[in-house]
Amino acid sequence: MKVTRGPLLADRTTLRLGGKAMAEIVVRESPDLDDLAGLLAEQTAKLGARPMVLGEGSNILAANRDLDLVLLRLEGGGDPEIMELGGDGNQIPGKDREGVRIRVPGALRLPRLLGWCAARGLRGLEPWAGIPGSVGGAVAMNAGSYGLEMGQVLERVLIWTPERGGRWLDAADLQFGYRRFDSGLDDAVQLVLAAELRVESDVPDEVRARMRKWFDRKKQTQPITMASAGCVFKNPDEENPAGRLLDLVGLRGFQRGDMAFSELHANFLINLGGGSADDAFALLDLARERVASRFGLELETEVKVLA
Repeated sequence: MKVTRGPLLADRTTLRLGGKAMAEIVVRESPDLDDLAGLLAEQTAKLGARPMVLGEGSNILAANRDLDLVLLRLEGGGDPEIMELGGDGNQIPGKDREGVRIRVPGALRLPRLLGWCAARGLRGLEPWAGIPGSVGGAVAMNAGSYGLEMGQVLERVLIWTPERGGRWLDAADLQFGYRRFDSGLDDAVQLVLAAELRVESDVPDEVRARMRKWFDRKKQTQPITMASAGCVFKNPDEENPAGRLLDLVGLRGFQRGDMAFSELHANFLINLGGGSADDAFALLDLARERVASRFGLELETEVKVLA
């Protein structure tokens, strides 16, 4: 376990924005959890700060100022593992279509998970190709892409809280919504240590081909190579996706300083290199005003705002 003073959010978010938190606790090994509750309580009390769990920072918009936060992050955790195989217990690519359960560390990045699945001929997660976040963050946000949300494949999740320690929760007892996950626990700090997902057996080359297809489609329509936090606003409803609304009010490609709404997808806020949080917040305010004025709809941020 490692404690760092004054970590920069700009170094820990995909949008490359944000000032200093007061401290950061990085959990690297399972034995660290034995001391984590006490250390977290000590740091937050001593610094007068709030605890916040942070994954890969792919859904964060943070102000460029000192923030009264103690960040809690996971690192490592190893590779996924297959928990059960279908049929007679033997995985036969292309023939055995029974479900396969895999256990995945919460700290694992989604691109690494997809690569691991492709190498073993495990299908079902291909639409997530191109999502940069962690497994834990994907659970916490019920992350989704092209119709596949975390809640559709999650079997159970291991959540650690300072009050209860680690506890496995079945997916049937959880609530999922649009970019929302409710564990049913009322603990302020909830750290996703691991998740068990249901996938299926397939031919590795076919899994890779589908991942390439989804990645290429995403690359053509989203700025996945830019510094971005993904979609910045939630869709008000199915008939009014936020990207379309922003396009109709003239904000596709609109720029303020080095922050802009992407030319590829208007609902993606991107940092062109020297962007500031002030310009980012100004663009969000402008978007809300224009959409409310023209359509009478209120845009709600999908990104988590730390102001």
